[in-house]
Amino acid sequence: MSDKAQETYNSTPPSHVGFIMDGNGRWAQKRGLARTAGHKEGLEVAKRIVKACADMGIKYVTLYTFSTENWKRAQEEVGYLMGLIRGHLRAEFQFYKDNGIKIEHIGDLSGLPKDVQNEIIKAKEDTAAFTGLTVVLAINYGGRDEIIRSVKKIIDSGIKSQNITEKLISDNFDVPELPDVDFLIRTGGEKRLSNFLLWHCAYAEFLFTDTLWPDYSTEELKNNINEFYKRTRRFGDVLNK
Repeated sequence: MSDKAQETYNSTPPSHVGFIMDGNGRWAQKRGLARTAGHKEGLEVAKRIVKACADMGIKYVTLYTFSTENWKRAQEEVGYLMGLIRGHLRAEFQFYKDNGIKIEHIGDLSGLPKDVQNEIIKAKEDTAAFTGLTVVLAINYGGRDEIIRSVKKIIDSGIKSQNITEKLISDNFDVPELPDVDFLIRTGGEKRLSNFLLWHCAYAEFLFTDTLWPDYSTEELKNNINEFYKRTRRFGDVLNK
């Protein structure tokens, strides 16, 4: 391979990796278990993947935890997921502290049960000073919803249309400092965004794997990150001008 060809590849790790953690329910059903068992196993996998990302020097990881559309699921499953989120945030502070992990949240906080809201707020406050990996939990999140809420904030502030810019819209997102996604990984075999970080994924590299999330390993993550290094990122430009 020539030096010129090598220069077209990525030379730095992705700063922001997004995960659509799909396949928990199917993983459980294949084993004759309740779908909730898949969500519990998926949480343990998420911890291992977050730790691996931290070790790789990745700065931001966003986990698609619960979408604005997931309320359509069975009440029992939704209730279990809310309890899992609440219990995880409360129980894992030492894990965050040991790894310097800062917690952020994107999504409509007001639409969540009050006890879940309180746990999210507390987790953010307790980890605010940590300077390692930032884990962004997308809970009650939808990409379209985030854009709509940003626009509403701008309108309510009285800003005139001629003064609206891309930066102004992104400055009114849930986590304004969150950079664009460099690499989006979706497990479970589906090949769509499902309303995840629509704005932030404008120039993301996508990778879709058939692996169900509870089977997703740190070894597969490393292989996926190696794939990212092989991608050519032009951001609308052309090569070899």
